[in-house]
Amino acid sequence: MRRCDNVGMHDLVIRGGKVVDGTGAAPVTADVAIDGDQVVGVGQVDQAGTREIEADGALVTPGWVDVHTHYDGQATWDPVMRPSIDHGVTTAVMGNCGVGFAPVRPGGEAFLIELMEAIEDIPGTALHEGIDWRWETFGEYIDALAEMPRTLDLGTTVPHAAVRAYVLGDRCHEYDVDAAEIGEIARVMADGVRAGALGVSTSRTIQHRSRHGYEPGTFALDEELMAIADELAGVGRGLFQFVSDKTYAQAEWEWLEHLQSKGVNVTYTLAQDPGAPEAYLANMDANHAATLAGTPTAPQVPTRPTGLLYGLQSTLHPFRAHPSYREIADRPHAERFAAMRDPAFRARLLAEEPKTKDRFIWYLVNNFAQMYQLGDPADYEPPKEQGAAAVAEHEGRTPQEVIYDWLLEDDGTAMIFMPLGSYVDHDHEAIRAMIEHPGSIVGLSDGGAHCGLICDASMPTYMLTHWARDRKRGPQLPVELLVHKQTQATARVYGLHDRGVLAPGMLADVNVIDHANLTLHKPRMIHDLPAGGRRLVQDADGYLATVKAGEIVVEHDEVTDARPGRTLKATDTGVKRI
Repeated sequence: MRRCDNVGMHDLVIRGGKVVDGTGAAPVTADVAIDGDQVVGVGQVDQAGTREIEADGALVTPGWVDVHTHYDGQATWDPVMRPSIDHGVTTAVMGNCGVGFAPVRPGGEAFLIELMEAIEDIPGTALHEGIDWRWETFGEYIDALAEMPRTLDLGTTVPHAAVRAYVLGDRCHEYDVDAAEIGEIARVMADGVRAGALGVSTSRTIQHRSRHGYEPGTFALDEELMAIADELAGVGRGLFQFVSDKTYAQAEWEWLEHLQSKGVNVTYTLAQDPGAPEAYLANMDANHAATLAGTPTAPQVPTRPTGLLYGLQSTLHPFRAHPSYREIADRPHAERFAAMRDPAFRARLLAEEPKTKDRFIWYLVNNFAQMYQLGDPADYEPPKEQGAAAVAEHEGRTPQEVIYDWLLEDDGTAMIFMPLGSYVDHDHEAIRAMIEHPGSIVGLSDGGAHCGLICDASMPTYMLTHWARDRKRGPQLPVELLVHKQTQATARVYGLHDRGVLAPGMLADVNVIDHANLTLHKPRMIHDLPAGGRRLVQDADGYLATVKAGEIVVEHDEVTDARPGRTLKATDTGVKRI
């Protein structure tokens, strides 16, 4: 701790909080003094503040640095940045998983919207109405973002799919490309980093597809990926982010070893694979060794399983592909709810099978052992015996009958939780191991995306409620570890060395949290996007204040009028707020 000896008053003093500084150090009772946009003291602060917050034992942490979001469209029209701002996020990184809206040639806008709508479940009508497309190059996109002050800082990476569309046009799904075309793809991606992007991103999962096929870049050859690595190495900065179905396959790591050999930082999505449920441990150990050897390679891990939320208002539920449901699918919610309460309709629908040729969709709507009532408060760690299959067996009914009745609860607004990964053993022990590993960072909130099916932007709040206070089905985790994983750890991987720690000289991004009473409410569907687009949000109570660059942007869970957030622009001398 440090005593502040500045003469005069500070702009803001947070007094008497339990300071968890982001480094992993144990909490200490201390004051935090802020002048302008910087922390100037942590310890006993004798000088008064022009404004003071009495923390009175509340947690005082750095603002969350959420490095896996998809606000690429929303950021062009929305200065508030919900839902992330509701959960203490003061820095967000978008452009993940290879999708985004720059660069773009005139006439190519609709294709990028179709990709984002299909892959990230963001309403296309909202994107068409909300985005004004005042750019072509990635540098112009950054400049357009910088014109709007917002509640939080926003950085981005260059998306591979958009670059392939920019360079190859209608051939962007092809992989029989010549050396000149590969070189141009790599050059355009590197130019985006030279213009200020924090790095580049790609997707190598077959779950990412649109009506045009798999996301461009999904099956990119090693030559293309290595060319991108070479160009990044030439820039001298910028990381490589990706998501893959083959995290554990040696072939997938050959091109990554090339990245590492070039000194390019890497971060990737990590989940427990049902086919190899222990492989994630070896994966983390191997890449932590690479980090210790000098090339940071950080798996991004969740604080809860990425989970689908099935409901009558959602994009998908177990009856969405049934012929009888398709007859009513486009009706208003009240009419669909009324139809499903009709015994004759119920009998007809339950006698049907889902009509889909998509094997993955078939799996999602029939995996009854992994479907649970979400409840209120939401339970993201339910035991196996609460799954629809187990309940059905216990009650002598079919899983479909159980699911049907669950969907009708709460006037048809009830939700069913279907974890996609990292829930092989029907508990969070794999996730605990991932979070505890010294090489991991916490991410994967997908803030701004999956508007009709997933609501994980609340993960930063969940880590404090579940892991540091409420967990009953296994060990909890120390609050200092959890805070570190989504502040200093995430910031360092992305080269954001001015934030993530409460210490003199650091950016004054701070959360003051009533941890004892922090409450995460059940998700709800709202229609506030452009063109009336829908999205799932999950409210929280307990954020006494969120401070961004020295200004209070959230006070007692309400967003204020302050908009000190800026666009992040990487340069050769560091990341700047513009």
